[in-house]
Amino acid sequence: MSRRLTGALRVAAGAVGLTLTAAILTGCSASGTQDVHFTFNKREAITFMEQTVADYNASQDEYNVVMDTSGVDPISASFVRGNPPDLMLANYNHEVSRFVQRCVLEDLSETDAAATIRDEFQPLLDQFGTCPGRTTALPYSVMAASVIYNKTIFEENGLEVPTTWSELLEVGDTLKANDINPFYGTFADAWTVNQGWFDYTLGGAIDVQSFYDTMAEQGTEVGPDSEVSFEKDFLEPIEKMQLLASEYTQPGAGSRLYDVGNVAFANGEAAMYMQGPWALSQIEITNPDLELGTFPLPMTEDPADLKVRVNMDLVTMIPEEASNKEGAFDFMEYLFQPDIIQAYNESQLGFVPTKDGEAPSDPRVEGMIPYYDAGAFYQGPGILNPRAIPTENYAQALVLGTNAESMLRTMDADWARIAFRQPAVSSEEGN
Repeated sequence: MSRRLTGALRVAAGAVGLTLTAAILTGCSASGTQDVHFTFNKREAITFMEQTVADYNASQDEYNVVMDTSGVDPISASFVRGNPPDLMLANYNHEVSRFVQRCVLEDLSETDAAATIRDEFQPLLDQFGTCPGRTTALPYSVMAASVIYNKTIFEENGLEVPTTWSELLEVGDTLKANDINPFYGTFADAWTVNQGWFDYTLGGAIDVQSFYDTMAEQGTEVGPDSEVSFEKDFLEPIEKMQLLASEYTQPGAGSRLYDVGNVAFANGEAAMYMQGPWALSQIEITNPDLELGTFPLPMTEDPADLKVRVNMDLVTMIPEEASNKEGAFDFMEYLFQPDIIQAYNESQLGFVPTKDGEAPSDPRVEGMIPYYDAGAFYQGPGILNPRAIPTENYAQALVLGTNAESMLRTMDADWARIAFRQPAVSSEEGN
């Protein structure tokens, strides 16, 4: 292709881009309806949401929702330019929580949707930061995660789901005696250790929210003599994690990746797998008939301590500078209609965060339902630590046998150093 032709194509592309930009800025579609710029970037659910948008557009003639599947970076840039989307439906993470902390989002507290949300979720949102006096993010989908187990292997070996630490070890010892790997480890992928082994271990052993609240108050004073610290509070559960990783996983766990683990677990190469429900669809590809269940990892001798890990998989937000707030509010209320929010979560194995939401019907996640319903859940340390602390790398090193006391002391020093540079550091800086 000649340079002249390439240049001509660039000019043409630029003209098309200007035309599209002008259309967005005017907020009107060709049919005369008002456009609503809606961002949604959960790849696994794009097909579902495309149909939802089409159904909404067909249901009325005032607004036309245009869905954008760009990631967080383009959204952040749009805020800087003063042209943010009208409605956001996004994973609640470190980047997204900045919009809340900077109070650049509309207050949603008086909406019908806000009145439906369970009270237990606001403290979890607040762990990432707040805008005083406003409710600016509403949970739409909650993802709960815990140990996945092979029901057939358990039944064939006469095993019950463990509810205490000693019962877990008994299950592991029975499986080993029968030449079955208790757990399948994918330690070569640091993120799988962080969200699974690291988070499940700590969430089952300590009060995560209380711990991080106190850590935030201590700031630069975190250390061997502080009220709480990583070294003091994490050491015992992390040493238990190391025991499970070294004695109850398959040979070569340190070199196995997530994709390999999904196939191996689907083929019955282990009885348990520390992965979230996102792995179920991958396992199903290899073995669609596999009977699986879930249970929270027991880390103490008291079954009352059992909890499941959760994250706000999707939250809704409306920017203050949205060009079509009325349309955004209208579409948001549509999304929160019981049949729609229920259908969405059912399709993704998610949990509905509303007061009257029904539990997922998929038997593979039913083991988590009693804990979710009772509010026995936590957000993992792996997402609550400041991003400047390389928690994924630390978690991976720990599961592979690095000295726990030394590594956790390093984490304390990291926390204190960050607090010195930024006195307001807390769990709000997480994820």
